[in-house]
Amino acid sequence: MAQRRETARAGRLAELTDLTGPTELVELSAEIVACRRCPRLVAWRERVAAERVARFAGQDYWGRPVPGFGDPEAQLLVLGLAPAAHGGNRTGRVFTGDRSGDFLYAALHRAGLASQPTSVSRDDGLALRGVYVAAAVRCAPPGNRPTPTELETCRPFVVRELELLRSTRVILALGGIAWAAALRIVAALGHEPNRPAPRFGHGAEAAFGPYLLVGSYHPSQQNTFTGRLTPAMFDAVVGRAALLAGLDWPANPRRAQP
Repeated sequence: MAQRRETARAGRLAELTDLTGPTELVELSAEIVACRRCPRLVAWRERVAAERVARFAGQDYWGRPVPGFGDPEAQLLVLGLAPAAHGGNRTGRVFTGDRSGDFLYAALHRAGLASQPTSVSRDDGLALRGVYVAAAVRCAPPGNRPTPTELETCRPFVVRELELLRSTRVILALGGIAWAAALRIVAALGHEPNRPAPRFGHGAEAAFGPYLLVGSYHPSQQNTFTGRLTPAMFDAVVGRAALLAGLDWPANPRRAQP
């Protein structure tokens, strides 16, 4: 009886999130949205959604876990850390409604992998080509810092997602925590990295099993406002990941100026 209620709830959530694609991926995304396994994250995401901030006071916040988004036939998985409290936790789509998302989707657009350079809401018409975007943790964490236990609890979702993304062979990890999470995700699929584990760095690459891992500094405001990560630097690493994934590079990519 409890399982039937949960299945019915997942079905309602699938309708709520406007998820499309293969049935298994839709069902997994609905299961992610229904998750309440981490009490600290549940309390924080719901508190933020209830209290809001002045600039978004008139908006209804999502306030739930944020599923992945993109092309179900993706060759490239972009893996971030977690939704932003007033970004994905507000809009219900990963890297949507915040400065990090502006930076990411603008780069994907310049590379010919996104239909538009902005991502502001779930119904803004954005479509990705050959790319799927997800996060290592699906709930917005306090201070943007999930605990090791929260990362571990969320990991099976990403593992199952990667299994369903059958064309994916390249993972672009945004930041050191996402890099470490990607190593553990691929290890859970039976592909252990060599020891010592590959070290994270901007532009770092590591191969294990059928997967290639590419590292990039996270497009956080701390990195982009200080110049640690520039649009040109990000374009270069996105282009490299796309090339490794076998995605067609546009004849005249709209690359950012150095």
